[in-house]
Amino acid sequence: MSIPEFLLEVSIVVISVVSLLTNLSVLLCFTQSAELRSHVPGIFVLNLSFSNILLTVINMPATFLGVAKSAKPFGDLFCNAVSFSETFITTNAMLSMAALSMDRWIAVVFPLSYSSKMRYRDALLIVAYSWLHSLTFSLTQLMMDWGGYSHTYASCTVHLDAEEASQLTAYATFTALFHCSSFALCLLVLCFAYLKVLRVARSHCKRIDVITVQTLLLLVDIHPSVKERCLAQQKKRRQRASKKICIFIGSFILCFSPYVVTRLVELLPSVHIPRYWGIATKCLFYAKASSDPFVYCLLRQQYRKVLVSVISRFMRKDQYFMSVHSTSSTLDTTDDNCVARIT
Repeated sequence: MSIPEFLLEVSIVVISVVSLLTNLSVLLCFTQSAELRSHVPGIFVLNLSFSNILLTVINMPATFLGVAKSAKPFGDLFCNAVSFSETFITTNAMLSMAALSMDRWIAVVFPLSYSSKMRYRDALLIVAYSWLHSLTFSLTQLMMDWGGYSHTYASCTVHLDAEEASQLTAYATFTALFHCSSFALCLLVLCFAYLKVLRVARSHCKRIDVITVQTLLLLVDIHPSVKERCLAQQKKRRQRASKKICIFIGSFILCFSPYVVTRLVELLPSVHIPRYWGIATKCLFYAKASSDPFVYCLLRQQYRKVLVSVISRFMRKDQYFMSVHSTSSTLDTTDDNCVARIT
């Protein structure tokens, strides 16, 4: 085994463990908090978390075995099933991110009419469309028999065998349409929604900044340190929205674009994709599943509060059981000593 293959295997294992733990943590938060379940965006978050868990459980182990064995990890039937699941899961996850961005846009730009524009029924319809959209491409791939093992990516994915060169035009059309209707469409929606949110946030910050400056000018006797603290908070407020938007859009582009561009470039007959590069883009593609819980959930105060309360309850129970066990062992030792004295 070479060093690059070892590093790729370790990367897949680390990404899988982090993705499974973080996405299960999100589901745990939902089961323990009625407040989170009452929010409409929670439907999109649950859909995204389930997609990431399925990707972690099904596709990541298959890619790990493909890298370790340098060959097809399973038979043709199972490999086609894994390829089908990858197309469905990744498309559904991308559309869930686009739905979350649109929900945020409606909530920020139309706050007074949000409850009428985004209801549970509307969210369920969006999720149903996401599933239908994903099934359309995955079933097309399955019927055309374009799923199989790709040596370039060491995984079961959308793939055209060399002996099926006659279908190259149809396969290229399908691949371009698939990535345009998933990656490109979702990126366009994310940029539109979050840039609108950023514009509204900046206008709110300007309004707050004017009020803050006027207040500081009126308060003549205020201490200079208090003024500096207010101005520092004012600067942080302006930067906070920009940072969040950069994380939402930047993580999407960073994780997905290398893989998508590579899949489009390999359609050219004269281009050969190195195997290590293909696997590396696949690992980066998988890394989005492990970063989504932090980007959308676990760094928010509501989720952190629920997760901390669950952990603290578990720790209290653990300490209680330990104290009961130590008390019972102490009583057993005392009884043994009494019996020894009597005998």
